[in-house]
Amino acid sequence: MRDEELLADVITRLIGDVRHVAVGNASPIPATAALLARARGRLQGVGRPYVSLLGSAKHTFWTDGGRELFDCAGQGRIDVFFLSGGQIDGHGNINLVEIGPHDHPKVRFPGSFGSAYLYFVVPKVILFRTEHSRRTLVPQVDFISAPGASDPNVFRTGGPIALVTNRCLFSFKDGRFTLDSVHPGHTVEEVIEHTGFDFDRPKDVPTTAAPSAETLALMRGDVARELAGVYPHFARQVFGVAADAFAK
Repeated sequence: MRDEELLADVITRLIGDVRHVAVGNASPIPATAALLARARGRLQGVGRPYVSLLGSAKHTFWTDGGRELFDCAGQGRIDVFFLSGGQIDGHGNINLVEIGPHDHPKVRFPGSFGSAYLYFVVPKVILFRTEHSRRTLVPQVDFISAPGASDPNVFRTGGPIALVTNRCLFSFKDGRFTLDSVHPGHTVEEVIEHTGFDFDRPKDVPTTAAPSAETLALMRGDVARELAGVYPHFARQVFGVAADAFAK
């Protein structure tokens, strides 16, 4: 089992039984999870979730890129989305803009795009970061691209439910993270050492469950072949599947 397979399975379980999952650009592991959720739904005969992969002609129904994605989200037609950031803090705030003073930043990130809007309107936002370190998981972000929580007088239907990293799974509730499980090969002490913010945890933290043999077979088969048209390098590296020109 590869780390990418474990993380995809964790995210699939977080997705749950929903109608529509949307995945942004440059997100191969969340895309794997979304396609896995769809493949499981097909096997169960429920025909959902519908999966939209931004940048794929086959796996989206829209033709107007991000603008149509935002329209769908605002209408309540997207149930799950994924966000990350150069920095994520213990309040669920993400930073996609800069580190350092605004007039002379030390680091510039790609920018917020629609993160602040989607954070407010998508019911299940799953945060995802493959570098779990004090550099990325900080006490307070330098710039708030999208806030994890809002004041009681602010109406919002969406927000973060979890943070998945290469070391563990955090759930998010009432403005704080809780350590739900630690991935195989990692420890609670390691998570504490490499996390810059405080978090809650139970007395006994379980180990993240590994994907079942059936899940791995599905992921390495149908899911990997569909993924290859959108993320050919990732599919080849992780699953050994060559790109299919008709899969995109």
